[in-house]
Amino acid sequence: MGQNILVILPHPDDEAFGLSGTLAKYIVEGAHVTYACLTLGEMGRNMGIPPFANRITLPSIRKAELEESCKAIGIQDLRLMGFHDKTIEFEDQDKLDGVIASLLEEIKPSLVFTFYPGYSVHPDHDATGAAVTRTIERMPAEERPAVHCLAFSRNCEEELGKPDVVHDVSMFIVQKMNSIQAHRSQFQAAELLGKKQLKTKEIEQRFGTERFWTYTFA
Repeated sequence: MGQNILVILPHPDDEAFGLSGTLAKYIVEGAHVTYACLTLGEMGRNMGIPPFANRITLPSIRKAELEESCKAIGIQDLRLMGFHDKTIEFEDQDKLDGVIASLLEEIKPSLVFTFYPGYSVHPDHDATGAAVTRTIERMPAEERPAVHCLAFSRNCEEELGKPDVVHDVSMFIVQKMNSIQAHRSQFQAAELLGKKQLKTKEIEQRFGTERFWTYTFA
């Protein structure tokens, strides 16, 4: 029986670039993945090129895109948590931590993926990572799952050091590209829109490696 993995991120598409290949790899190896997506990204400003969404339709479009992305990766359990986009940092901490604690109690993951608080650029990313690590820190040390974090602020390597977990996901590049392309209302890179097709080697060089920092509790 494979391990249980819990992914807690704030937005649809957060999974695509950073860890879709890693998740696909773990799933092929037998893992069961639960992805708790805190919001529907309803405040996003991208509406597609040319625009095909609007402020009213965007939440349902992004929900459908997320479902398509999870299907491409193979994620077995998608949870839509119902928080509001761009307000995670202002949520009641007890409520947010309680939701996360309930997920941890139900799923009992051996590995959790989230953002590294303070090194993930977007306030929702940092607030999500802070809530996840804060909640796990309250657990008895012997019961805590490993926490692997995404980070991409300019100073992350300077202050955190090199990522200690590096996955070659070149064998899962199809799943990763399908995950990225599922979020068609958000991603506008020309090569993803079919205007500048990358060669296979270029795709592997650009998307074939995923990096994480293991969160260390005090």
